[in-house]
Amino acid sequence: MLWGTVVAVIAAALFMVLGRSVGSAPDPDVLATWEHALAGHSALVAWWLTWSCYVFALVPIAIALLIVAWRAPAWRARVIFSLIVLVLCWRGADLLQHVFARPRRLDWIVKHETAFSYPSSHAAIATGFYAMWGVMFYLSELRASTRKVVGTLFILLAVAICWARLALGAHYITDVVGGALLAVAIVAAGVAISPRPVLRPQAAGRVAHAAE
Repeated sequence: MLWGTVVAVIAAALFMVLGRSVGSAPDPDVLATWEHALAGHSALVAWWLTWSCYVFALVPIAIALLIVAWRAPAWRARVIFSLIVLVLCWRGADLLQHVFARPRRLDWIVKHETAFSYPSSHAAIATGFYAMWGVMFYLSELRASTRKVVGTLFILLAVAICWARLALGAHYITDVVGGALLAVAIVAAGVAISPRPVLRPQAAGRVAHAAE
């Protein structure tokens, strides 16, 4: 898909430009004001949300999705695609943190994380996995009410995870934006190279194409 290629290139370019611009320095004062205002609020809730991107939460979720793929063939391509994107966002963000080597914030709450800061792997997972599932539900063959409710909940979860990283003082705002851009680039690239629709049912893709 052409649009997938275009989005992937733009998102990847913005990701690299942002990463090079932040370097090893803190965020500008205008962003630092927001970061300090968010830090420390609802820390316990923020910590619970942070767990949703750790391996002990992601592995059971992945197993549950594989069971869904086994029992529901209509969702199989979407499940497999989402798990591939999850791994790429997770490991890709960890690898790129060593490339940019940006130190963490010092005003951390609850846990002092010592890995490098840019990009946020939590933001990458939140966007590339949880938010993407929100989009897939919106585009699915389920009832309209189910699609809207479940899709919105997944997207809100993704936003909440990104907020949690700021509330815990674990990342700068630009780290979170960078993680989201990385995820968008990965998802869009996956859509571009996939031989069939992966964000929506294949049958729906044929109907839409025929209607055009």
